[in-house]
Amino acid sequence: MDMTKEKQAEIGILKEIAELLNEGTELQTLLPEVLHKLLDVTDLKMGWIFMVDNGQHRLAAYAHLPEALKYDNLAPMCRPDCWCLNRFKNGVLQNATNIMSCKRIEEAEAEERYQTDGLTHHATVPLRAGSELFGLLNIGSPHKKNFDEKELALLESVAFQIGTALKRIKLTQREQETALKEERNRLARDLHDSVNQLLFSLSLTARGGRELAKDTDTKETFTYIQDLAQEALNEMRALIWQLKPQGLEDGLIAAVQSYSKMVGLNMNYHVRGVTLLPGKVEETLWRIAQEAMMNCKKHSGQSEIDLTLIVKDNKVLMVIKDEGAGFHYQKNTILPSMGLKSMKERTEALKGEFHIQTFPNEGTMITIEIPV
Repeated sequence: MDMTKEKQAEIGILKEIAELLNEGTELQTLLPEVLHKLLDVTDLKMGWIFMVDNGQHRLAAYAHLPEALKYDNLAPMCRPDCWCLNRFKNGVLQNATNIMSCKRIEEAEAEERYQTDGLTHHATVPLRAGSELFGLLNIGSPHKKNFDEKELALLESVAFQIGTALKRIKLTQREQETALKEERNRLARDLHDSVNQLLFSLSLTARGGRELAKDTDTKETFTYIQDLAQEALNEMRALIWQLKPQGLEDGLIAAVQSYSKMVGLNMNYHVRGVTLLPGKVEETLWRIAQEAMMNCKKHSGQSEIDLTLIVKDNKVLMVIKDEGAGFHYQKNTILPSMGLKSMKERTEALKGEFHIQTFPNEGTMITIEIPV
């Protein structure tokens, strides 16, 4: 192939990748699609993408892996150490390069249990946007031990496109989260300034009417109105807390303690190994704890609630338990309330696990486990 055709082919490849990246908004589907497209248009055979965050890696996409790398639910790809990841984490790996051999493949060959399909070497390319690094693109083919400079340059261009798309998506997500917080704050202010004040005024008016009333029936009517207004006022204050949690800036436990007092619960808490949690994880745990406390207040018949928070092995575990009324529930059946469904959805949105254990008259225990 002459130089002009080579250049045209390269431009065509980059164009197809760019079009795919420009359309994508969800990393979970975008990265596998891009990887498959890259292999299709370059005639390379195998590949995988690692995302790296805070020194921890996860397999974000893979295509046509040999059995030696995907057996036991991709266990070889989840092992923490390999040459390319170690170089990346140490800051040594800055550009597209050949890896002389693959540690994961060598370990698989040493076990003599699974086929490698001829894969012995791979090229590895950092995914970056400017100076910001996101992870690694690894590409290989059976019996291919070397990538020439043109191949590495093309892979580096593709990796830069992917890195730029990752940056765009993360910025968009951050903007959406900021907009959502601002909308919550605005709604909380509006509720406090309007509905909250009206309910407070209604409560005071009912109290005044009760004191001025002469007959018993009228007094009881005003008392009933005051009780309803006070109950609605308490519900409104709880809602405002959920929209704009006061005290979360002092940490999750401080916020949960304050909220439990506000709704009239006595919370016993146990904390082990907790350091600073990522903001999104902390807010998710906070929202779940709020919902659990409100459920306890409304349905358990108890004023005591236990909360355990443990951080260990890159996971945070939160257990919320009461000894109240409980209810009928069987594992793997549909959750009976929107509140419980919301807890489960919030947990799974962060790739966590949600479990509930409850029996009539034996209390309820909710367990949340989220990777951090």
